[in-house]
Amino acid sequence: MVTSANNLGPALGKASGVVFIHSAPKAMSTHIEWSLGRLLGAAVHLDWLDQPVAPGTVRSELSWAGYPELSTEIASTLRAYPNLRFEITEEPSAGFDGQRIVSTPTLGIWRSPMGVYGDVLIPEDKLRSAISGALNSGNSILEVIETVLGTPWDRELEPFRFAGEGVPVRWLHQVS
Repeated sequence: MVTSANNLGPALGKASGVVFIHSAPKAMSTHIEWSLGRLLGAAVHLDWLDQPVAPGTVRSELSWAGYPELSTEIASTLRAYPNLRFEITEEPSAGFDGQRIVSTPTLGIWRSPMGVYGDVLIPEDKLRSAISGALNSGNSILEVIETVLGTPWDRELEPFRFAGEGVPVRWLHQVS
């Protein structure tokens, strides 16, 4: 169990999710653990396995429990590392939609609210803006909608996900 120095938990309720680090340079693994530990307020030690899709990189995953929107802080922390591919999910909790955050070195970061069954939820204004932008620029509406849905990120990460089957999962709990 990881105890956090952050006292936002009881005021906001409880949330949980999973962090998939699909690929990270081996030299960064300890630094990633330190950063996550600093965020969660306790030492973090992950089980790292070689990532066969990108030689010289490693992969790991962990489940976490904490306060709603903690996934956003985790993403900000991980995004600071170059050449990192990761995916974070946060389950819906009382008063909060779930969310999914994905990052790749080539595409950057993508975030979307997530429904109870894992569906990507597209906010109305985001959809209107995407369609309007496609019409004004002459781009395909289908391509723009696929970008809003995160399809390019899914396409890039798919080989890394399959290589991650069988990765040991570690639970991290944030307690205030």
